[in-house]
Amino acid sequence: MGTTQQQHHATITRRAFASGLATIAIGLGITGCSSNTDGGSNAGSGMNSSSEGAEPTTVRIGALKGPTGMGLVGLMDAAGMFAAGDAAATDDGSSGDAVATDTPVGADPAGIGALENDYEFTLAGSADELAPQLIQGDLDVLCVPANLAATLYQKTEGAVMVLCVNTLGVLDIVEAGDTLHDITDLAGRTIYSAGRGSTPQYALEYLLRENGIDPETDVTIQWASEHAECLAALQADPSIVCMLPQPFATSALAKVEGARIALDLTEVWDETVAANGGNSQLITGAAVARSAFASEHPAAVEELLDAYAASVGFVNDNPSAAAQLIEAADIVTAQVAEQAIPYCNIVCMTGAEMAGALTGYLQTLYDADPASVGGAMPGDDFYYGA
Repeated sequence: MGTTQQQHHATITRRAFASGLATIAIGLGITGCSSNTDGGSNAGSGMNSSSEGAEPTTVRIGALKGPTGMGLVGLMDAAGMFAAGDAAATDDGSSGDAVATDTPVGADPAGIGALENDYEFTLAGSADELAPQLIQGDLDVLCVPANLAATLYQKTEGAVMVLCVNTLGVLDIVEAGDTLHDITDLAGRTIYSAGRGSTPQYALEYLLRENGIDPETDVTIQWASEHAECLAALQADPSIVCMLPQPFATSALAKVEGARIALDLTEVWDETVAANGGNSQLITGAAVARSAFASEHPAAVEELLDAYAASVGFVNDNPSAAAQLIEAADIVTAQVAEQAIPYCNIVCMTGAEMAGALTGYLQTLYDADPASVGGAMPGDDFYYGA
Protein backbone atom coordinates (compact mmCIF):
# COMPACT_ATOMS: atom_id res chain seq x y z
CA MET A 1 0.00 0.00 0.00
CA GLY A 2 1.04 3.59 -0.32
CA THR A 3 2.82 3.72 3.04
CA THR A 4 2.53 0.08 4.01
CA GLN A 5 5.57 -1.50 5.64
CA GLN A 6 6.27 -4.56 3.47
CA GLN A 7 7.89 -6.71 6.15
CA HIS A 8 6.20 -9.50 8.05
CA HIS A 9 3.05 -7.43 8.51
CA ALA A 10 1.53 -4.24 7.20
CA THR A 11 0.38 -1.33 9.31
CA ILE A 12 -2.25 0.95 7.81
CA THR A 13 -2.78 4.18 9.68
CA ARG A 14 -5.68 6.52 9.10
CA ARG A 15 -3.78 9.55 10.36
CA ALA A 16 -0.96 8.89 7.90
CA PHE A 17 -3.36 8.83 4.98
CA ALA A 18 -6.07 11.30 5.87
CA SER A 19 -4.29 14.53 5.06
CA GLY A 20 -3.21 13.43 1.60
CA LEU A 21 -6.01 11.25 0.26
CA ALA A 22 -8.57 12.26 -2.29
CA THR A 23 -11.91 10.57 -1.88
CA ILE A 24 -12.74 8.67 -5.01
CA ALA A 25 -16.45 8.44 -5.72
CA ILE A 26 -17.63 5.12 -7.03
CA GLY A 27 -21.03 4.22 -8.36
CA LEU A 28 -21.45 0.89 -6.64
CA GLY A 29 -25.11 1.50 -5.85
CA ILE A 30 -24.77 -0.15 -2.45
CA THR A 31 -27.02 0.82 0.42
CA GLY A 32 -25.96 0.85 4.05
CA CYS A 33 -26.18 -2.35 6.08
CA SER A 34 -28.82 -2.77 8.74
CA SER A 35 -27.98 -3.95 12.21
CA ASN A 36 -29.54 -7.35 11.52
CA THR A 37 -26.93 -8.65 9.11
CA ASP A 38 -26.33 -12.21 8.00
CA GLY A 39 -23.29 -12.01 10.24
CA GLY A 40 -25.50 -12.59 13.26
CA SER A 41 -24.52 -9.45 15.14
CA ASN A 42 -26.80 -7.95 17.72
CA ALA A 43 -24.88 -4.69 17.59
CA GLY A 44 -27.08 -1.87 16.37
CA SER A 45 -26.52 0.72 13.69
CA GLY A 46 -25.93 4.42 14.11
CA MET A 47 -22.25 4.75 14.83
CA ASN A 48 -22.30 8.48 15.51
CA SER A 49 -24.84 8.37 18.31
CA SER A 50 -22.92 5.73 20.27
CA SER A 51 -19.97 7.95 21.00
CA GLU A 52 -21.66 11.33 21.13
CA GLY A 53 -20.11 13.44 23.85
CA ALA A 54 -17.09 11.15 24.30
CA GLU A 55 -13.53 12.21 23.62
CA PRO A 56 -12.30 10.71 20.32
CA THR A 57 -9.70 8.00 20.69
CA THR A 58 -7.50 5.94 18.40
CA VAL A 59 -8.49 2.29 18.12
CA ARG A 60 -5.53 0.14 17.09
CA ILE A 61 -6.73 -3.09 15.47
CA GLY A 62 -4.75 -6.14 14.42
CA ALA A 63 -6.09 -8.82 12.08
CA LEU A 64 -4.88 -11.72 9.98
CA LYS A 65 -4.66 -11.85 6.21
CA GLY A 66 -7.65 -14.15 5.86
CA PRO A 67 -11.35 -14.09 6.75
CA THR A 68 -10.82 -11.92 9.86
CA GLY A 69 -9.18 -9.22 7.78
CA MET A 70 -11.70 -9.66 4.98
CA GLY A 71 -14.60 -8.86 7.30
CA LEU A 72 -12.98 -5.57 8.31
CA VAL A 73 -12.47 -4.03 4.87
CA GLY A 74 -15.70 -2.02 4.91
CA LEU A 75 -14.62 -0.41 8.18
CA MET A 76 -11.11 0.09 6.85
CA ASP A 77 -12.49 1.98 3.86
CA ALA A 78 -14.82 4.11 6.00
CA ALA A 79 -11.84 4.97 8.19
CA GLY A 80 -9.88 6.26 5.19
CA MET A 81 -7.39 3.42 4.93
CA PHE A 82 -7.27 3.06 1.17
CA ALA A 83 -6.23 5.18 -1.78
CA ALA A 84 -6.23 4.48 -5.52
CA GLY A 85 -3.03 2.62 -6.33
CA ASP A 86 -2.86 0.81 -2.99
CA ALA A 87 -1.09 -2.55 -2.90
CA ALA A 88 -2.83 -5.55 -4.36
CA ALA A 89 -2.31 -9.21 -3.58
CA THR A 90 -0.05 -11.36 -5.68
CA ASP A 91 -1.63 -13.39 -8.43
CA ASP A 92 -1.46 -16.64 -6.47
CA GLY A 93 -3.91 -15.20 -3.97
CA SER A 94 -1.39 -14.66 -1.19
CA SER A 95 0.12 -11.50 0.16
CA GLY A 96 3.35 -10.26 -1.38
CA ASP A 97 5.25 -7.19 -2.46
CA ALA A 98 3.16 -4.12 -3.11
CA VAL A 99 1.87 -3.56 -6.63
CA ALA A 100 -0.41 -0.87 -7.98
CA THR A 101 -4.13 -1.43 -8.40
CA ASP A 102 -6.91 0.73 -9.75
CA THR A 103 -9.33 -0.54 -7.12
CA PRO A 104 -12.01 2.14 -6.58
CA VAL A 105 -12.18 3.06 -2.92
CA GLY A 106 -13.29 5.82 -0.61
CA ALA A 107 -17.06 5.85 -1.07
CA ASP A 108 -17.86 3.95 2.16
CA PRO A 109 -19.84 1.19 0.40
CA ALA A 110 -20.64 -0.41 3.77
CA GLY A 111 -22.70 2.67 4.67
CA ILE A 112 -20.90 3.17 7.98
CA GLY A 113 -20.82 6.95 7.78
CA ALA A 114 -18.63 9.38 9.69
CA LEU A 115 -16.70 7.81 12.53
CA GLU A 116 -16.12 9.58 15.84
CA ASN A 117 -12.84 7.79 16.48
CA ASP A 118 -9.60 7.20 14.60
CA TYR A 119 -8.57 3.73 13.47
CA GLU A 120 -5.23 2.06 12.79
CA PHE A 121 -4.99 -1.41 11.27
CA THR A 122 -2.14 -3.91 11.32
CA LEU A 123 -2.46 -6.98 9.10
CA ALA A 124 -0.20 -10.02 9.43
CA GLY A 125 0.06 -13.57 8.17
CA SER A 126 0.23 -15.14 11.63
CA ALA A 127 -1.29 -14.43 15.03
CA ASP A 128 2.14 -15.01 16.56
CA GLU A 129 3.27 -11.72 15.02
CA LEU A 130 0.47 -9.72 16.63
CA ALA A 131 -0.39 -11.31 19.98
CA PRO A 132 2.66 -9.84 21.76
CA GLN A 133 1.60 -6.38 20.59
CA LEU A 134 -1.78 -6.80 22.28
CA ILE A 135 -0.21 -8.03 25.50
CA GLN A 136 2.29 -5.16 25.50
CA GLY A 137 -0.43 -2.57 24.87
CA ASP A 138 0.62 -1.68 21.32
CA LEU A 139 -2.73 -2.94 19.98
CA ASP A 140 -6.17 -2.42 21.51
CA VAL A 141 -8.13 -5.02 19.55
CA LEU A 142 -6.89 -8.18 17.87
CA CYS A 143 -8.63 -10.73 15.66
CA VAL A 144 -7.24 -14.15 16.60
CA PRO A 145 -8.04 -17.86 16.39
CA ALA A 146 -10.85 -18.58 18.83
CA ASN A 147 -8.84 -20.83 21.12
CA LEU A 148 -6.04 -18.26 21.28
CA ALA A 149 -8.56 -15.75 22.61
CA ALA A 150 -9.10 -18.01 25.61
CA THR A 151 -5.37 -18.66 25.97
CA LEU A 152 -4.61 -14.94 26.01
CA TYR A 153 -7.26 -14.48 28.71
CA GLN A 154 -5.47 -17.04 30.88
CA LYS A 155 -1.98 -15.78 30.07
CA THR A 156 -2.87 -12.19 30.98
CA GLU A 157 -4.91 -13.22 34.04
CA GLY A 158 -8.11 -11.75 32.65
CA ALA A 159 -6.63 -8.64 31.02
CA VAL A 160 -8.15 -9.66 27.67
CA MET A 161 -11.83 -10.04 26.81
CA VAL A 162 -13.62 -11.19 23.67
CA LEU A 163 -15.75 -8.61 21.83
CA CYS A 164 -17.23 -10.79 19.11
CA VAL A 165 -16.96 -14.01 17.17
CA ASN A 166 -15.94 -13.00 13.65
CA THR A 167 -15.46 -16.27 11.77
CA LEU A 168 -17.20 -19.63 11.98
CA GLY A 169 -15.84 -22.76 10.30
CA VAL A 170 -13.56 -22.11 7.31
CA LEU A 171 -11.26 -25.14 7.29
CA ASP A 172 -11.15 -27.53 4.32
CA ILE A 173 -9.11 -30.57 3.37
CA VAL A 174 -7.78 -30.08 -0.16
CA GLU A 175 -6.30 -32.82 -2.34
CA ALA A 176 -5.14 -33.13 -5.93
CA GLY A 177 -7.09 -36.25 -6.82
CA ASP A 178 -10.15 -38.19 -5.71
CA THR A 179 -9.07 -40.38 -2.81
CA LEU A 180 -10.63 -38.66 0.22
CA HIS A 181 -14.36 -39.00 0.83
CA ASP A 182 -14.48 -39.40 4.61
CA ILE A 183 -12.25 -38.17 7.40
CA THR A 184 -11.20 -41.75 8.09
CA ASP A 185 -9.55 -41.73 4.65
CA LEU A 186 -6.88 -39.44 6.12
CA ALA A 187 -5.28 -42.38 7.94
CA GLY A 188 -1.77 -42.94 6.63
CA ARG A 189 -1.63 -39.62 4.79
CA THR A 190 0.67 -36.61 5.10
CA ILE A 191 -1.23 -33.42 5.93
CA TYR A 192 0.26 -29.96 5.48
CA SER A 193 -1.25 -27.12 7.48
CA ALA A 194 -0.44 -23.78 9.05
CA GLY A 195 -1.77 -22.75 12.46
CA ARG A 196 0.06 -24.95 14.91
CA GLY A 197 -1.00 -24.14 18.46
CA SER A 198 -4.28 -22.56 17.38
CA THR A 199 -7.70 -23.51 16.02
CA PRO A 200 -6.48 -25.51 12.98
CA GLN A 201 -4.33 -27.83 15.09
CA TYR A 202 -6.83 -28.42 17.86
CA ALA A 203 -9.82 -28.78 15.55
CA LEU A 204 -7.97 -31.27 13.33
CA GLU A 205 -6.65 -33.32 16.24
CA TYR A 206 -10.09 -33.41 17.86
CA LEU A 207 -11.74 -34.61 14.65
CA LEU A 208 -9.07 -37.23 14.00
CA ARG A 209 -9.24 -38.68 17.52
CA GLU A 210 -13.02 -38.72 17.62
CA ASN A 211 -13.02 -40.62 14.33
CA GLY A 212 -10.53 -43.26 15.41
CA ILE A 213 -7.31 -41.76 14.04
CA ASP A 214 -4.37 -41.06 16.34
CA PRO A 215 -2.81 -37.78 15.15
CA GLU A 216 0.54 -38.85 16.63
CA THR A 217 0.86 -42.20 14.89
CA ASP A 218 -1.77 -42.65 12.17
CA VAL A 219 -1.03 -39.51 10.13
CA THR A 220 1.95 -37.27 9.49
CA ILE A 221 1.19 -33.59 10.08
CA GLN A 222 3.66 -31.09 8.68
CA TRP A 223 3.20 -27.65 10.23
CA ALA A 224 4.02 -24.68 8.02
CA SER A 225 4.42 -21.07 9.05
CA GLU A 226 1.97 -19.75 6.44
CA HIS A 227 -0.74 -21.14 4.17
CA ALA A 228 1.28 -20.28 1.06
CA GLU A 229 3.83 -22.92 2.11
CA CYS A 230 1.10 -25.56 2.15
CA LEU A 231 -0.01 -24.58 -1.34
CA ALA A 232 3.58 -24.79 -2.59
CA ALA A 233 3.95 -28.25 -1.02
CA LEU A 234 0.81 -29.50 -2.78
CA GLN A 235 2.06 -28.11 -6.08
CA ALA A 236 5.35 -29.95 -5.61
CA ASP A 237 3.86 -33.24 -4.39
CA PRO A 238 0.24 -34.00 -5.36
CA SER A 239 0.22 -37.08 -3.11
CA ILE A 240 -0.03 -34.97 0.04
CA VAL A 241 -3.15 -33.26 1.31
CA CYS A 242 -3.53 -29.79 2.79
CA MET A 243 -5.76 -28.37 5.46
CA LEU A 244 -6.43 -24.83 4.31
CA PRO A 245 -8.85 -22.15 5.47
CA GLN A 246 -10.82 -20.05 3.06
CA PRO A 247 -9.92 -18.10 0.97
CA PHE A 248 -6.70 -20.09 0.52
CA ALA A 249 -8.60 -23.31 -0.23
CA THR A 250 -10.32 -21.55 -3.13
CA SER A 251 -6.99 -20.23 -4.34
CA ALA A 252 -5.57 -23.76 -4.35
CA LEU A 253 -8.27 -24.95 -6.74
CA ALA A 254 -7.05 -22.50 -9.35
CA LYS A 255 -3.36 -23.10 -8.81
CA VAL A 256 -3.04 -26.88 -8.49
CA GLU A 257 -4.14 -29.13 -11.33
CA GLY A 258 -6.84 -31.54 -10.21
CA ALA A 259 -7.23 -29.91 -6.80
CA ARG A 260 -10.59 -30.18 -5.09
CA ILE A 261 -12.09 -29.58 -1.68
CA ALA A 262 -12.37 -33.13 -0.42
CA LEU A 263 -13.70 -32.46 3.08
CA ASP A 264 -15.47 -29.47 4.59
CA LEU A 265 -14.34 -29.69 8.21
CA THR A 266 -17.29 -27.62 9.40
CA GLU A 267 -19.58 -30.40 8.19
CA VAL A 268 -17.29 -33.04 9.69
CA TRP A 269 -17.31 -31.13 13.01
CA ASP A 270 -21.11 -30.96 13.07
CA GLU A 271 -21.42 -34.67 12.31
CA THR A 272 -18.80 -35.65 14.87
CA VAL A 273 -20.20 -33.50 17.67
CA ALA A 274 -23.74 -34.72 16.98
CA ALA A 275 -22.59 -38.34 17.05
CA ASN A 276 -21.11 -37.69 20.50
CA GLY A 277 -24.30 -36.07 21.76
CA GLY A 278 -22.82 -32.57 21.81
CA ASN A 279 -24.11 -29.28 20.50
CA SER A 280 -21.14 -27.04 19.65
CA GLN A 281 -20.21 -25.41 16.37
CA LEU A 282 -16.78 -24.90 14.86
CA ILE A 283 -15.60 -21.35 15.50
CA THR A 284 -12.44 -20.17 13.80
CA GLY A 285 -11.91 -16.58 14.90
CA ALA A 286 -12.81 -13.93 17.45
CA ALA A 287 -11.94 -10.31 18.14
CA VAL A 288 -10.47 -9.64 21.56
CA ALA A 289 -9.66 -6.38 23.30
CA ARG A 290 -7.53 -5.33 26.20
CA SER A 291 -9.94 -5.22 29.11
CA ALA A 292 -8.50 -1.88 30.23
CA PHE A 293 -9.20 -0.36 26.82
CA ALA A 294 -12.79 -1.62 26.81
CA SER A 295 -13.32 -0.25 30.31
CA GLU A 296 -11.78 3.14 29.57
CA HIS A 297 -13.38 3.62 26.13
CA PRO A 298 -16.83 1.99 26.13
CA ALA A 299 -18.18 4.39 23.48
CA ALA A 300 -15.29 3.54 21.17
CA VAL A 301 -15.96 -0.18 21.61
CA GLU A 302 -19.64 0.37 20.86
CA GLU A 303 -18.81 2.31 17.70
CA LEU A 304 -16.35 -0.39 16.65
CA LEU A 305 -18.87 -3.19 17.05
CA ASP A 306 -21.56 -1.27 15.18
CA ALA A 307 -19.17 -0.48 12.35
CA TYR A 308 -17.82 -4.03 12.35
CA ALA A 309 -21.34 -5.44 11.96
CA ALA A 310 -21.99 -3.11 9.03
CA SER A 311 -18.68 -4.07 7.45
CA VAL A 312 -19.45 -7.79 7.77
CA GLY A 313 -22.90 -7.29 6.28
CA PHE A 314 -21.40 -5.41 3.34
CA VAL A 315 -18.81 -8.12 2.66
CA ASN A 316 -21.35 -10.95 2.76
CA ASP A 317 -24.02 -9.15 0.74
CA ASN A 318 -21.72 -7.60 -1.87
CA PRO A 319 -18.85 -10.01 -2.55
CA SER A 320 -17.85 -8.38 -5.84
CA ALA A 321 -17.48 -4.89 -4.37
CA ALA A 322 -15.93 -6.22 -1.15
CA ALA A 323 -13.41 -8.21 -3.17
CA GLN A 324 -11.98 -5.00 -4.59
CA LEU A 325 -11.26 -3.70 -1.09
CA ILE A 326 -9.88 -7.07 0.00
CA GLU A 327 -7.37 -6.88 -2.83
CA ALA A 328 -6.53 -3.28 -1.91
CA ALA A 329 -5.82 -4.50 1.63
CA ASP A 330 -3.30 -6.99 0.18
CA ILE A 331 -5.13 -10.01 1.60
CA VAL A 332 -5.91 -12.01 -1.56
CA THR A 333 -6.74 -11.10 -5.13
CA ALA A 334 -10.20 -9.80 -5.91
CA GLN A 335 -10.91 -12.83 -8.08
CA VAL A 336 -10.12 -15.28 -5.29
CA ALA A 337 -11.89 -13.17 -2.67
CA GLU A 338 -15.13 -12.95 -4.63
CA GLN A 339 -15.22 -16.72 -5.11
CA ALA A 340 -14.29 -17.45 -1.49
CA ILE A 341 -16.51 -15.01 0.44
CA PRO A 342 -19.63 -17.24 0.35
CA TYR A 343 -17.58 -19.99 2.04
CA CYS A 344 -15.74 -17.85 4.60
CA ASN A 345 -18.52 -17.78 7.22
CA ILE A 346 -17.65 -14.21 8.20
CA VAL A 347 -19.86 -13.01 11.06
CA CYS A 348 -20.05 -10.43 13.83
CA MET A 349 -21.64 -12.34 16.70
CA THR A 350 -21.84 -10.41 19.96
CA GLY A 351 -23.35 -10.51 23.45
CA ALA A 352 -25.16 -13.57 24.75
CA GLU A 353 -25.20 -15.26 21.35
CA MET A 354 -21.42 -14.94 21.16
CA ALA A 355 -20.94 -16.20 24.71
CA GLY A 356 -23.12 -19.25 24.17
CA ALA A 357 -21.51 -20.26 20.88
CA LEU A 358 -17.94 -19.65 22.02
CA THR A 359 -18.42 -21.37 25.37
CA GLY A 360 -19.71 -24.49 23.63
CA TYR A 361 -16.77 -24.57 21.24
CA LEU A 362 -14.15 -23.92 23.92
CA GLN A 363 -15.70 -26.57 26.17
CA THR A 364 -15.34 -29.14 23.38
CA LEU A 365 -11.67 -28.24 22.98
CA TYR A 366 -11.11 -28.19 26.74
CA ASP A 367 -12.62 -31.65 27.18
CA ALA A 368 -10.25 -32.97 24.51
CA ASP A 369 -7.14 -31.07 25.66
CA PRO A 370 -7.24 -28.40 28.41
CA ALA A 371 -4.01 -26.86 27.08
CA SER A 372 -5.84 -25.89 23.88
CA VAL A 373 -7.69 -23.13 25.75
CA GLY A 374 -4.94 -22.14 28.17
CA GLY A 375 -5.52 -24.81 30.80
CA ALA A 376 -8.92 -23.68 32.07
CA MET A 377 -12.23 -22.42 30.79
CA PRO A 378 -12.49 -18.61 30.83
CA GLY A 379 -14.70 -16.89 33.38
CA ASP A 380 -17.78 -14.78 32.74
CA ASP A 381 -15.66 -11.63 32.58
CA PHE A 382 -14.16 -12.97 29.34
CA TYR A 383 -17.34 -12.17 27.39
CA TYR A 384 -17.92 -8.49 26.62
CA GLY A 385 -21.55 -7.43 26.77
CA ALA A 386 -22.85 -10.85 27.72
